[in-house]
Amino acid sequence: MSDVGLLSQKASQLLSFEGKNKHTWCSGCGNFGIINALKRALTLENVKPHEALLCYDVGCNGNESDKINAYTIHGLHGRVIPLASGAAVANNKMKVVAMAGDGATFSEGINHLVHGIRNDYSFTFICHNNENYGLTIGQASTTTPKGISMNATPDGVSTESFNSLQFVLSLKPTFVARSFSGDVEHMTEIIQKGLNHKGFSYIEIMQVCPTFNKATPQDWYWDKLKYVTDENHDKTDIWAARKLVDDLEKDLAVGVIYEDKNRVDFENRLISRKAKQTTLVEEVESHSIVDLMQEFV
Repeated sequence: MSDVGLLSQKASQLLSFEGKNKHTWCSGCGNFGIINALKRALTLENVKPHEALLCYDVGCNGNESDKINAYTIHGLHGRVIPLASGAAVANNKMKVVAMAGDGATFSEGINHLVHGIRNDYSFTFICHNNENYGLTIGQASTTTPKGISMNATPDGVSTESFNSLQFVLSLKPTFVARSFSGDVEHMTEIIQKGLNHKGFSYIEIMQVCPTFNKATPQDWYWDKLKYVTDENHDKTDIWAARKLVDDLEKDLAVGVIYEDKNRVDFENRLISRKAKQTTLVEEVESHSIVDLMQEFV
């Protein structure tokens, strides 16, 4: 049965993710497609709203936090990865997903990205890459292409653009994928694969920003997308993956770029947790401090 057929069967479950608040993104924003793909992926993986923890960074992505029905946390700028890491380690029974923009991921929070990947905490991270700071009205970010005129850089960005996936792949990740905000079906499939990965699954979604980033509209992406599959790409070859993502102008690779299923994730490497059948949150106990306080009377 196709995903569309399954979603029809699970219509009530899909609708259970609908939030009560009105979406406030700009018309044509890529976030509309991303939130739909996320809800579809969770539904297809039979994750119910009370079984999901969605962690949001500051930025346009964070405006989703009160538009979807699940456990959600709207964190600090650039700090969503340690937030999600702690939650994932504390309760591995929850499906943890974290989201941030390219600004928060590769500027304010790049240090957390490095250690999230190297420690291989088991959750899904979705980077909304619209190549600018959209929420603060269109300043250039780390991934803005060189020469593009943005607010605060009207003469054009003078610095070379940051190749985000080259950086991520240099950190020895266990799952790297990319999709496009205009292709909801593909995003759904990629997010599903990320949800099923044991370890830190990094997903970059190239996102249109029709209000502030005029350089890369929908048509620009559709003309450049190169879909990769197991038939035309060896996702277990790190060097093939790095070569694949080197081109950001002509052939923009989307799909699962790299996957390592052999590495053990963070929690399962901890010797102190080997014999434990419970989660950390289940092990929290109440302790009386009455006797302790008597020492200060």
